[in-house]
Amino acid sequence: MAYHRFVAVGDSCAEGLDDPHPDGGVYRGWADLVAGRLAADAPDLEYANLAVRGRRLDQITAEQIPSVAGLEPDLVALFGGGNDVMTRGWDAATVAARVDRAVRELTAAAPEVVVFTISDVSSRMPMGTRMRPRLIALNDAIRAAASRYGALLVDLWSDPAAADHRYFGPDRLHLGEHGHRRLAAHLLERIGVPYDETWLTPLPGEPAKPSLLSTVDWVRREVLPVAVTRMRNRLVGRSPGDGFLPKRPHPLPVSANDLIPCPISSTV
Repeated sequence: MAYHRFVAVGDSCAEGLDDPHPDGGVYRGWADLVAGRLAADAPDLEYANLAVRGRRLDQITAEQIPSVAGLEPDLVALFGGGNDVMTRGWDAATVAARVDRAVRELTAAAPEVVVFTISDVSSRMPMGTRMRPRLIALNDAIRAAASRYGALLVDLWSDPAAADHRYFGPDRLHLGEHGHRRLAAHLLERIGVPYDETWLTPLPGEPAKPSLLSTVDWVRREVLPVAVTRMRNRLVGRSPGDGFLPKRPHPLPVSANDLIPCPISSTV
């Protein structure tokens, strides 16, 4: 099937952090890579990306999903839930209801919807095990909603790349360049579109284990600034993502600059 209008919604991962575009100025990410591949089959493809960093599922549903039906996409991809996991006052039932509503509304607005579970961050982050029960609950809700409403599921929980820090950015949380390519390949495989097989080829060699010194530097450089920002946001009533706009709010044709040149395999 050739797709003609693709829309991505979600949070920072759907926006493209941490995969800077070679031309600078914006992040690229898996959704841009998918759009570029789809445009190879359908040059008239139009692509919109409504995702905004820091957004929870309830915010995605309120701010992004209402626009989807008017854009008349034939393919929508939702990546979200990570910010719900990290929010104070976590409640599994509340988040499950958010997941259900988001997937229900998207499947009513588009003929084909792809959703993702979230990989196991506890395998690569100190103290990440504290979030593991939340991630399991979130992913269970995503799987259930996908089954209930007929969305296509890309299940990243058991992906071995989750334990390899080379797939992630400096904060060890957002996907890096290799991670976004891997995610794009997973999505393309799920919808039956041929992709560059190197995107799923394991990186050569073994990843070096972070040293105590590198972990201390990571805490100083990445963790503490985020903690300070979150505390400041709570004090002033600001939500992460406030003030940011979608990088591609309207469906536009996909140009050659939207994707790095890559061979397209003839088989999935």
